[in-house]
Amino acid sequence: MRTISVKAFGTDAPASALHQMQIDRRETTDNDVEIDILYCGVCHSDLHTARNEWRGTVYPNVPGHEIVGRVTKVGPNVSKFKVGDLAAVGCMVDSCRECEQCKKGSEQYCEKGNIQTYNGADKHLNKQTFGGYSERIVVDQDFVLRVPANLDLAAAAPLLCAGVTTWSPLKHWQVGPGQKVGIVGIGGLGHMGVKLAKAMGAHVVVITTSQSKVEDAKRLGADEVILSTDEAQMKAHANTLHFVLDCVSAQHDVNAYLKLLKVDGTLALVGAPEHPLPIAPFSLIPARKNFAGSTIGSIQETQEMLDFCGEHNITSDIELINMQDINEAYERLLKGEVKYRFVIDMQSLKG
Repeated sequence: MRTISVKAFGTDAPASALHQMQIDRRETTDNDVEIDILYCGVCHSDLHTARNEWRGTVYPNVPGHEIVGRVTKVGPNVSKFKVGDLAAVGCMVDSCRECEQCKKGSEQYCEKGNIQTYNGADKHLNKQTFGGYSERIVVDQDFVLRVPANLDLAAAAPLLCAGVTTWSPLKHWQVGPGQKVGIVGIGGLGHMGVKLAKAMGAHVVVITTSQSKVEDAKRLGADEVILSTDEAQMKAHANTLHFVLDCVSAQHDVNAYLKLLKVDGTLALVGAPEHPLPIAPFSLIPARKNFAGSTIGSIQETQEMLDFCGEHNITSDIELINMQDINEAYERLLKGEVKYRFVIDMQSLKG
């Protein structure tokens, strides 16, 4: 297969800094869309993968799965996009398309494993996929999304992961008017959960360990804020929430948040702590509570989320950075020193 060489930023080893490199992209096939990348969000998953913290990273590794850009070329069979269109790519670029989950439109749960935007198995070039820390990307039209033109493009980039990762469980558990919904943790995921749940019509309760985030949670749309370190506040809100979205990736006591649920309530985990989280049986049994998990969302869900954000003018709170500042951004990300998502201006790589 013919390829083209493009600029990218990636790493060659777990302990190595990210640096500029050249990678190969395939020439567009019949069903492909080539996208000139304008902005790429920085997800905590990027850092985990670059440093092989989840194991299994193939090097060289080029992260990035919150991609917004403009179409520069399309294959002859492409009907969904034309040159000049705004387009986006999220966490996956293909799937088997044959299993039960794919056929029902849940590609994120592909039984053979969906093909991740980076560090996945590139079935065209027979090596790992490379992500959005690069000049351009080539993706099958069925895994390319449309971006509402009214949204700020840089601030829309994190919707492709942080947005749909919170949207999918909120939709699945039918969050809406008349429900009290808890959002645990105000970071890249949590701040999007607050915005989306509020726009869906729910009464939003933010649960945080940090007094400094109380006012910001209210700015984002929270109706109430609970300090989880305050035993009296937690006890006062016991058995009051219909649903809790847990966005925390650090080790934490899930049982404390399960106590906030009403009978038949569900806590859905979208954060990814490194170690197992102990669950006390009596956090679930007495009130038929549910402890669940959720990952990203399907292509259809992602497009629905983007359209919803366009209608409600919802984007992420971001800090725009140059590609050359990515290593510093990773260190700040580890310390929680960003409100609430870094986004790379890819012109800094191309220029």
